[in-house]
Amino acid sequence: MYEGEETLHMLKKVYTALSVIIGLGLMTTAAFADGLDSLPPDQKKLYELLDPAIPLGGTPLKDFVAKRPPPWKIGYASTYAGNTWRAQILTEMNEVLLPKYKEAGLVSELVVTQSDLKDATQIQQMRQMVDDGVDAIIICCSNVTAINQTIEYAHSKGVPVFSFSGYVTSPYAINATENNTQGGYTAAKWLAEEIGGKGNVLTVSGIPGFASSDSFNVGAKKAFDEYKDITVVGDVAGKWTDQVAQVEVQKFLATNPTEIAGILVQSASENGVVNAVQQSGRDMMPIVLGGEASAACYWRNNPDFISKSFHFWPPRADARLVWDVMMRTLQGQGPKIQSILRPALPYTIDDVKEAIPEDCDPNSTAWIEPKGDAWWPADVAAQYFERPEDPLAWRPKK
Repeated sequence: MYEGEETLHMLKKVYTALSVIIGLGLMTTAAFADGLDSLPPDQKKLYELLDPAIPLGGTPLKDFVAKRPPPWKIGYASTYAGNTWRAQILTEMNEVLLPKYKEAGLVSELVVTQSDLKDATQIQQMRQMVDDGVDAIIICCSNVTAINQTIEYAHSKGVPVFSFSGYVTSPYAINATENNTQGGYTAAKWLAEEIGGKGNVLTVSGIPGFASSDSFNVGAKKAFDEYKDITVVGDVAGKWTDQVAQVEVQKFLATNPTEIAGILVQSASENGVVNAVQQSGRDMMPIVLGGEASAACYWRNNPDFISKSFHFWPPRADARLVWDVMMRTLQGQGPKIQSILRPALPYTIDDVKEAIPEDCDPNSTAWIEPKGDAWWPADVAAQYFERPEDPLAWRPKK
């Protein structure tokens, strides 16, 4: 190759590379115009502190049309069934949402599977659901990338996938979930102030490696880093399960005699933590509660225990959120963004007193939930869709 030809060849390669980069930039800009930038300012604020891997662009499901008219067959490919949170999710779906939407002629059945935290099993179950003719699939708390090919397979067959309480990175799914990074920050910031901005803190994670757990911890670390006199002296994996958290916290307290000023817990394991502290013989310290009624019972009977706590991922409200988003998408309402995020909502001892009686059950499997539709108000939901309608009142156009 002569010198002039080589120069021309190099210029062509540079031009091609620049074209690709510019093209990708334009795609990203367009996606954001359809995604986060399409939301009103009050909703955009909910995205200011978040896991950077959460997809925020537009979605190919914006123009989705269900492959057949209702009633639709829904699949719920759950990853786990071993805690109070999961039990409440299933109860809401089976005993409230399914009957309501069946009566409206919009849903025919709900198929539920459990993968016991095994990605390969969940993949097989989801593919079987698609092959068996479901019209949409709900997933929960899944690996962020492991099932992306399966989600794409479902999309190719006209089956949209909806993830809640955690996210996936596939462009073919919609995430309807909490902003767990913001939740972790909010919880840790409150605990830091509750203990006077100094002291040793123990954190109780969910399942390490899962997006919800890791994102929450990232937010918590950011908040604790703002307090030079707070030291995180340990982290144990409570696995969002009271029994597991109780054992792990008991072991930590037994082998670490240092004073603990406060405990940051990922729900649903706060009752196990409360029990562990009580059994350790130590004085009770501030503990971040989620919504377990069992732990709230301790607060109900000890009103000065903490000043407030938070709904991070209320199970029944989460079930209604993802179901609502799914139904709207099946109805062609056009979601604007891949990831719909909800903020942590505070609640107080007055809310606890309103929700549970003085003779409450310290072993209850129930949850205290946000009032009414506070987790996902209808007027807020409408802002996330191009053609919003009441999903329960919607009927196919003739």
